Amino acid sequence: MITVSNLSVQYGGSVLFSRVDLQFTAGNCYGVIGANGAGKSTFLKILSGEIEPSGGSVSIDPKVRMSVLRQDQTMYDGFTVTDTVIMGNRRLYECGTEKDALYAKEDFSDSDGIRAAELEDEYAQLGGWEAESNASQILQGLGIPVSAHGLTVSELEPSQKVKVLLAQALFGAPDIILLDEPTNNLDVGSVVWLEDYLADYAGTVIVVSHDRYFLNTVCTHIVDIDFGKIKMYVGNYDLWYDASQLMQRLTREHNKKSEDKIRELEEFIRRFSANKSKSRQATSRRKLLDKITIDDMPASSRKYPWVGFKIEREPGKDRLLVSDVSKTVDGAKVLDKISFIMGRNDKIALIGTDEIAITTMFKLLSGELEPDGGEIKWGVSTTQAYFPKDHGAFFEGCDLTLMDWMREFSADKRESYLRTFLGRMLFSGDDVYKPAKVLSGGERVRCMLSKMMLSGASVLMFDQPTNHLDLESIAALNNGMSDFTGNIIFSTHDHQLISTVANRIIEFSNGAITDRAVTYDEYVAEAARHSAG
Repeated sequence: MITVSNLSVQYGGSVLFSRVDLQFTAGNCYGVIGANGAGKSTFLKILSGEIEPSGGSVSIDPKVRMSVLRQDQTMYDGFTVTDTVIMGNRRLYECGTEKDALYAKEDFSDSDGIRAAELEDEYAQLGGWEAESNASQILQGLGIPVSAHGLTVSELEPSQKVKVLLAQALFGAPDIILLDEPTNNLDVGSVVWLEDYLADYAGTVIVVSHDRYFLNTVCTHIVDIDFGKIKMYVGNYDLWYDASQLMQRLTREHNKKSEDKIRELEEFIRRFSANKSKSRQATSRRKLLDKITIDDMPASSRKYPWVGFKIEREPGKDRLLVSDVSKTVDGAKVLDKISFIMGRNDKIALIGTDEIAITTMFKLLSGELEPDGGEIKWGVSTTQAYFPKDHGAFFEGCDLTLMDWMREFSADKRESYLRTFLGRMLFSGDDVYKPAKVLSGGERVRCMLSKMMLSGASVLMFDQPTNHLDLESIAALNNGMSDFTGNIIFSTHDHQLISTVANRIIEFSNGAITDRAVTYDEYVAEAARHSAG
């Protein structure tokens, strides 16, 4: 379906990847992975024809239809939700639009009738009469209610716009689907629907994602961009990870044996090359030395930060009491008499499609907002650290260097200490003197995590911390949260993070909550049984 031959990409003398030869076939889902900046999105843009490679070629059967997940949420603001989705099949949309325009003419001519008949035939062959129904099914699967299908895209919340663009990419069963971070800002229910949809899809899917569980669920192959190369592996993310770690270990072991042998031969040659009785043996060993190779181990573009949280002061028995808390936001009641108590060992995941309610709950817990009614009472010996979903205010317009920014949150002000700490979070050399306001999304998240680590808090609160993080940073955060001995309250779209950290689930829906002291997988299984019953 897609053949990539001798592909290379170069920017300003820097090579992203070169000599790439790959084939993508129907019935498979390919997960594209790599560190931030490795070239994942660039690779997808080359496949879609949006940009040209520096060398090589991409060959796609001209008869197949390719669909791409668009990233510009304002592109379709003037169109209805349904029309935007149908535009996923551009020819079908154009055919229907031209047909309707002809029928709307007051002076409908014979030639118009002939053209209309041609369009009717093409429209039917393209599945036009089922288009609105098919678009509606996809939208509902992604959580967009029927009542919103006739609205213009501009009337939707940003999280809904993302779903409309995804529905557009899936519409009409294209032969090839290219998806760049399709699960970003999707609620868990929508992600599960997408996983099921792609599992039954007969075409070719190529997807960039930082969601490990999603990659494990949908992918038949992993396409890894690293070491300036692109390599394809059969299997899902976990299989790729195990295989890549094994190959690196075997290469290191092989190289160590080779290096030991080289030292042994060099020592013999040094000692006996001048000894006439041993000169023949020395010559023989010199020939053997020339045959020993050490496999090339180029530097990986992947870098793993270190994330670890330590409690400065152990809290007492009382942790958190939320009693009959209500809150109205922009005229809508998003929380209605919410009550729960956090126990000593609780790590609570807040889930649900109502993300406004969840973020409002975090703002109330952090003291950023006050409840309209009810009470939030923290244990007197607890301390809290908060990661807000929107943390731009910490950086925008901030002229402090990263070093000075971090110094504001550290009891130890020494540059040597802060440089060591920043190094663990992948800031090295002159990076520590960059202005905080120019940091990328991923760098900002790592700074916010560093701020929380410096706090020594006994309760950590995270509202969508994995946004903008690569797989390696998400894995580091996952380890840090799992190892933390205090309390955690968090929300995330990362299934694996919820599954491995949370021991209690609170789901928000219509201002109320469902509270269960179970793991996420147990909660999902219970919900499935309840739905089936």
